[in-house]
Amino acid sequence: MIEVKNITKHYGKHTALENVSFTLEKGDILGFLGPNGAGKSTTMNIITGYISSDSGDVIINGINILDDPTNAKKNIGYLPEMPPLYNDMIVEKYLSFMFDLKKVRLPKKEHISEICKKVGIDDVQDRIIKHLSKGYRQRVGLAQALLGNPPVIILDEPTVGLDPAQIIGIRKLIRELGEKHTIILSSHVLSEIEAVCDKIIIINNGKIAAQGATDELTGSGKGTRIIRLEIEGREQAIYSALKNTDNVISVNKIGETEKGCYAFTVESKKDIRRAVYRAVSRTDCNILMMQPQGHSLEETYLNIISGKDN
Repeated sequence: MIEVKNITKHYGKHTALENVSFTLEKGDILGFLGPNGAGKSTTMNIITGYISSDSGDVIINGINILDDPTNAKKNIGYLPEMPPLYNDMIVEKYLSFMFDLKKVRLPKKEHISEICKKVGIDDVQDRIIKHLSKGYRQRVGLAQALLGNPPVIILDEPTVGLDPAQIIGIRKLIRELGEKHTIILSSHVLSEIEAVCDKIIIINNGKIAAQGATDELTGSGKGTRIIRLEIEGREQAIYSALKNTDNVISVNKIGETEKGCYAFTVESKKDIRRAVYRAVSRTDCNILMMQPQGHSLEETYLNIISGKDN
């Protein structure tokens, strides 16, 4: 559906992107992360055809965006951080105008009605855009991105400035759209990426620093496992038993959760739950809880951006 092959972009002597490559299939929801100035916006602008790369290729649904930009762009719906709205227009008139501008070849009235229902603005079609709440304006912007049913949807900070209820609504809508569309979502809100996306790319200094499935990046970190335990007994005896278990990398004391009960996290090279059970049993202590845990996306992201995972 989307192939990005070794795209490179320079602004004078500054290298904004260097050999960035990734592939997405139908139904993928990709979270695009990186600090300010990392190259996220440049990458998205190249994918949408707004700017061209110095080298490399972007293939959208089998069409090279440099060779045939008109047809390639027909496969893309784009919602920038500031939605391109004409605030003095009525919602339905605005969408009708965008329908014509995009040269959509579908029954206009039925298609606009379908899109409005899908994004939840069918009850405000007759209202002036500037009189709508921020959440509704964001949905109107999303509606214009969906006109023509493009297979690829690109969203840049789609929930910025929304209240919690609106954010939940937009996230739910994105997940629903992912059933039929390929989606690229750029956001600084890590919890949003973790909640919505099944794939993640972290870009830093114009290069891809990490990419993979969300559960891979947040679940195993550097190929290690983490379990959290709550154990009743003598704290030092528990700590020693955990520390001396084979394949354990580190043991972290969290503290006393209730009288005589202590919490720990244990990082290991492999699944050690059975070995931990046997080791703790020999101390006459009682395991009350043992739960696998993953690294948070925030932890993974900060480690990669700071170079700790290199």
